[in-house]
Amino acid sequence: MHWYLVAVRVEELVVGEDTLVVLSVPISRGALARLSAAERDVVVGALEGRSNRELSLARGTSIRTIANQLASAFRKLGVKGRAELAARLASVDV
Repeated sequence: MHWYLVAVRVEELVVGEDTLVVLSVPISRGALARLSAAERDVVVGALEGRSNRELSLARGTSIRTIANQLASAFRKLGVKGRAELAARLASVDV
């Protein structure tokens, strides 16, 4: 499976208890290119729904290392977490 960028970023406007999608912003391909190989691997694992613990066991690293790699990737991609990451990236099975 390969992950490809989709040119949208979901921005939300919270009005009272309602959340409205109000804006789509392109995501740059350069942002994904700036990720290290380890960051790309954990991002793909996160998109596949794997937990930090599962990723740490598969990669032979600590859970803390996985959390740090995800946090670094989130900063580089301009996302706040896994949900926004999934909203900004879409999978294409090649």
